[in-house]
Amino acid sequence: MNQSTRESVSIPSVEDGCPDMLALIVRQGARQMLQQAVEAEVAAWIEDHAHLTDERGRRQVVRNGFAQPRTVVTGAGPLPVTMPRVHDRRPEDQRQRFTSAILPPYLRKAPNVAQLIPWLYLKGVSTGDFTEALQALVGPDCPGFSATTVTRLIEQWRGEHQQWNQRDLAGKHYAYIWADGIHFNIRLEEDRQCILVIMGATADGRKELIAVQDGYRESEQSWTSVLLDLKHRGLTIEPELAVADGALGFWAACRKVWPDTREQRCWVHKTANVLDKMPKHLQPQAKDKLHQIWMASTRKDAFEAFDLFVATYEAKYPKAAACLKKDRDELLTFYDFPAAHWAHIRTTNPIESTFATVRLRHKRTKGNGSRKACLAMVFKLCESAEKRWRRLRQYELIQDVIAKVTFIDGEKKQAA
Repeated sequence: MNQSTRESVSIPSVEDGCPDMLALIVRQGARQMLQQAVEAEVAAWIEDHAHLTDERGRRQVVRNGFAQPRTVVTGAGPLPVTMPRVHDRRPEDQRQRFTSAILPPYLRKAPNVAQLIPWLYLKGVSTGDFTEALQALVGPDCPGFSATTVTRLIEQWRGEHQQWNQRDLAGKHYAYIWADGIHFNIRLEEDRQCILVIMGATADGRKELIAVQDGYRESEQSWTSVLLDLKHRGLTIEPELAVADGALGFWAACRKVWPDTREQRCWVHKTANVLDKMPKHLQPQAKDKLHQIWMASTRKDAFEAFDLFVATYEAKYPKAAACLKKDRDELLTFYDFPAAHWAHIRTTNPIESTFATVRLRHKRTKGNGSRKACLAMVFKLCESAEKRWRRLRQYELIQDVIAKVTFIDGEKKQAA
């Protein structure tokens, strides 16, 4: 019924002048395998419909030559392939159209190759270097790839962000949240852009991206708008703990929207702010004393280390001591939560580590040209990073946190 699709592969020799003989062999083998796969797919489809015959016993579903050849860009390079056609002779209202799962209509790039473009862009390859980078990856002939593709991608990412930003949050419960404002330079605008980011830990210990929105600096109004929008979309259960730096805008908004949420100041930000008010030759020693505070095993030991730092430096460096003292209670809130979670909730590192990649992208490409493009890129980078976020240690303890079990110095309070 069908001619065999097996064909011999001519192996190029050194005399053929092939610049990359191994790549050419791989490409020829891949083309043959792809052609055989689509031929087998069509043969299976026809065989499944072999029982459909007319009054003379002739099959109604048969082969009907080939479609126009096309080239598909794959990881092995561009592969020419010819798709067999199927003819259904039955009346129009009974016909079934054959659609290949291997080679869908109009496919010009294998999915894994199509994903190269956002990956290269987000990882720092500038649009002007796209052609060179793609040619190195998939071969010198890579039709359909160009710098303008990035422009279309950014528009697509904007739409995805808008849709994501309107998703329903009803029933969501985040035990912990981390909040931070990340600033970026925009090439075509004078003011720096501030993107407000919120992450949360679910009841099963998984970290999720909650909000990525453009704000006006880190003002109370901007943060209030973000939090009220989350509440309007169904996030009505208050987090047990919020972790952020000392930005007054977020805390003022948090107290207004989530009045029962506990507050934890970020120790990384606080350490940097305190040391910034001291001479450089004293900073290593002072940093060690600050570490002794948040590394203490009990709140009592932390208080003692706290008082020691203040007594040591307050006389000569009152601004540094005042910077530390003003958030004393909020810096030590973590002692009322499971010790296994302390490493997660003492800082905003879950956000900071994610945005290290974003900052790298901006450094290499000298920033985005517009605020909308920057916001779209940040969203896609966060979305990509979210897939690799790990659960919290001993995440089962989050159920105790949600149940408002009392913890003293990180340990459950024993019943009397």
